[in-house]
Amino acid sequence: MSTAEHTSGTVQAPILDGDLPLVSVVIPCLNEAANIEECVRRSVTALGEAGLAGEVIVADNDSEDGSAELAAAAGARVVHEPRRGYGSAYLAGFAAARGEYIVMLDADMTYPFEQIPRFVDELRDGAQLVMGDRMDNIQPGAMPWLHRYVGNPLLSGTLNLFFRTGIRDAHCGMRGFRRSILPTLDLRTTGMEFASEMVIRASKEKLDIREFAIEYHPRGGESKLSSFRDGWRHLRFLLVHSPTHLFVLPGAALALFGTLVMMVALAQIELFGREWDLHTMVAGALFMIVGTQVLALGLCAHAYGTYFMGEKDPWFDRMRARLRLEHGLMLGGAIVLAGLVAAAVITGIWIDRGFGQLSEERLAVLAATLMIVGIQVFFSSFLISILGLRRTG
Repeated sequence: MSTAEHTSGTVQAPILDGDLPLVSVVIPCLNEAANIEECVRRSVTALGEAGLAGEVIVADNDSEDGSAELAAAAGARVVHEPRRGYGSAYLAGFAAARGEYIVMLDADMTYPFEQIPRFVDELRDGAQLVMGDRMDNIQPGAMPWLHRYVGNPLLSGTLNLFFRTGIRDAHCGMRGFRRSILPTLDLRTTGMEFASEMVIRASKEKLDIREFAIEYHPRGGESKLSSFRDGWRHLRFLLVHSPTHLFVLPGAALALFGTLVMMVALAQIELFGREWDLHTMVAGALFMIVGTQVLALGLCAHAYGTYFMGEKDPWFDRMRARLRLEHGLMLGGAIVLAGLVAAAVITGIWIDRGFGQLSEERLAVLAATLMIVGIQVFFSSFLISILGLRRTG
């Protein structure tokens, strides 16, 4: 459990007893003794110069260098969160925040504190989430080239491809939002992927997201970021929250490709100057079976996300409104029946030859593949229906 420590420090403009601050500036902190006092002072100054009634909350993530005490002495309200993690610290800070608007930024002196009022202005103008965009204003030495030209563009591009957020710098740590949207966002992650989760959830909920350019300065103190580990955590989070791109599209492509390969081999069509035979048929069967299974997993993942995690996907919502368990059972049954017909044809040929030697390998592969795929469709339909028992609407 996180605990809050209230200090006697005041933040301009002053807050009267019983009044709630308009703005809460939330700063996560892990061993930032070199920076935290200055971060608090600059936040207080930015609020005071803009005439904003506010508070500065430092979410101390079990620092061992006296950061919490320094923050409190500088005028912050300190929240102690012993569970390490970027997301853990922010979740504790958000829970303690009292302001109508929350502005979040890191304790490493990289972000422009004087821009805090602009975030508030955008929120007052109707925005629900406001993002900073660092990419055109990165000061020399502020961001490693790997992050600037590879990591950030790749992750932000992937996020926009999957979720269509329209955000250019999806991993900027300076952002503002209305405290009232926290129940809607339902943020849960505890690590660096917290930054992606916030943008994804806001996009899925169709919130008013805005972005403007800010400067990005060289860091003070030692960086806690691990490029490859944290980059992988972001990418993994994007993939597991997009079953369409992780499962459905690859599965459908594999199944379609396998079907085409099997048709070419079965019909003995010449392609690329040669005729494709049994081994090609087996490869096509493999692609078709694996593709069908991956596609079924994707539909199950969509169902789980919809019914248990509150996810919203227009495509899946349309599909579940039109299709029922019986449709899947009929489709699976029809595919199995087609496989049984192919098996019956092989049996008929065998009988016609007096139960002698058979050489209908391609037809046998087709029959087996159809029965396997049909069974997959049949029982996957039941699994999706079981997940849908939680359906509330």
